[in-house]
Amino acid sequence: MATKKEESKEIIIPAIDIRRITLKIVGDSPLIMHAWDEKVKREMLDKQMGKAKTKRHELRDPVREFINSMYWLDGAPEEGTEEGFINAINSGRARFGFPATGLKSSAVSAGYRAKVTKDKVSMYGAFHINSQYIEINGTPEMREDMVRVGMGVADLRYRGEFKDWNSEVNVRYNAGAITAEQLVNLFNLGGFACGIGEWRVEKAGMNGMYHVG
Repeated sequence: MATKKEESKEIIIPAIDIRRITLKIVGDSPLIMHAWDEKVKREMLDKQMGKAKTKRHELRDPVREFINSMYWLDGAPEEGTEEGFINAINSGRARFGFPATGLKSSAVSAGYRAKVTKDKVSMYGAFHINSQYIEINGTPEMREDMVRVGMGVADLRYRGEFKDWNSEVNVRYNAGAITAEQLVNLFNLGGFACGIGEWRVEKAGMNGMYHVG
C-alpha cells in the first residue's frame, strides 16, 4: 500500500523584541529591612552540623542587629556600633540595597491576584530586573518592634527603616509579551497591593508601599 510523503514544515521562531526601561520607584510608606544576620546564619549552620553550642548566653546588641538587618552595597561599618554607623553615613560611601527578586515578586503576585495575568510563570519570564539588588536611596533609622516567635513567645526586633525612600530600577522586557505601559501599571499594582520588605501590605501590614514616579 502506498504511503503519502510527509510534507516538511518550516518552523518559524520570531525574534524576541527585548527593550529596556528605567523606572523610578517612589516609596509611599516606610520600607523595613530584614536581611539575614551572618551570625544567625552561622549559628543555624552549626546546629545543622551538630556542633556543640557554648553555654554562655550572649547579650543582645540592638545597634549591631540594626546594622546587620540591612543590605549594604558599599561602605558597611567595620564595627557594629552607633559610632561606626554614623561614620559610615557621614563618609558618603554608604549604599543600601534591597533584593530585586522581592520587587519583581510584588509586581507579579499583584498582577496574578488581580487577574491581570493568567499565571505567574509567563510573567516572570516577560521582564527581568538587571541586578541582584536595587539601590535604595535614603537614610535608615533604627526601628524597634515587638514580635511573636515560636509558640507565641514575645521578642524584640531591631531593624533598619527607610521612611523616605526611592530607587531607580533598570528593567529588560519582552515587548512581544508586555508593553512599557503595562509594565508600569504592573509595578504600580504591586506597590499598592503587595509592597516590599517586612510588615508589607501582602503580609497584613502597611509598609513597603510604592508607586512608579
